[in-house]
Amino acid sequence: MNNNSKILLGIIGAAAAGAVIGMLMTPEKGSDLRKIVKKSANDWLSAFADMIATGKGKVKDMKDDLESTANRYTGATN
Repeated sequence: MNNNSKILLGIIGAAAAGAVIGMLMTPEKGSDLRKIVKKSANDWLSAFADMIATGKGKVKDMKDDLESTANRYTGATN
């Protein structure tokens, strides 16, 4: 596991621990708290899905650029 993975895992773990502590200390009713948690979880999931999609797009662009560069040097075409 590289340093970036460890840092990301640490951030996710700290966020999860903070969320749990926040839920335990909130004065909200249980039903209201569940609605808030559900909305927050959906927001986080949506943001994470967007990051993944962006990352996939960047990886594809990099792959295409590398193939193009390699083809220029080798004279090959697709």
